[in-house]
Formats: sequence, C-alpha cells, structure tokens
Amino acid sequence: MKFEFEEFETIEDVLVYLVSVAPYMKQILPISSYKGYVFSMVPITPLSGETLLMIYTKGKMDQGMYEFDISAKKHKLVSVMERADKNYFIVISPRRDTIADAAISQLS
Repeated sequence: MKFEFEEFETIEDVLVYLVSVAPYMKQILPISSYKGYVFSMVPITPLSGETLLMIYTKGKMDQGMYEFDISAKKHKLVSVMERADKNYFIVISPRRDTIADAAISQLS
C-alpha cells in the first residue's frame, strides 16, 4: 500500500478540505483521531485502493458527532443532526489501526 500526504495547520482546515471534496449531498463524513493526529484516508486509486491520501493535522478530537459550519470555520460536538445546511463528522478513535500506523510511520 502506498501513501500520499496532505498536511494542514488546523483541524478546521482539514474539515474544510473534506467538505469541499465530499460527494454532493453527503452530510456525514468519517474522520479519525488516533495517536495525536486527526485525519481521513481517501483512496486516490478507487478501483485498486492501492494509493491512499492521508489528509491530516496534528491534534486530538473526542469521539462523537460534530456539526461543522464551513462559513464560520467552526465545529462543535452535537448529539443529533439538526441542520441541513451544516456538515457533520463522525469522529472515531480506534484502539488499533494498522493502516494508519503504516501511514504515520512514513511521516516520521
């Protein structure tokens, strides 16, 4: 498996990027908080899945659902999806993630 990387300054910058590349009308997007990084893995080669793009920043987010307002560049932890004009992220914090471990090892 091959990795490419795109690093951002802030968590909000990562969220803006993910919202901008998400398929139209996709309101809920997954994101990971793992080993001091907040990231999403996006396949660059969708058919083979051989190359993944890791969009990341250093940081931590608690698990849960976050509402993101792209115009204000703000996110907040919420318990329900309430607004159709907002994007939502489900943050997961796996105990172990071998694909992320492989990508993170290439960052150092």
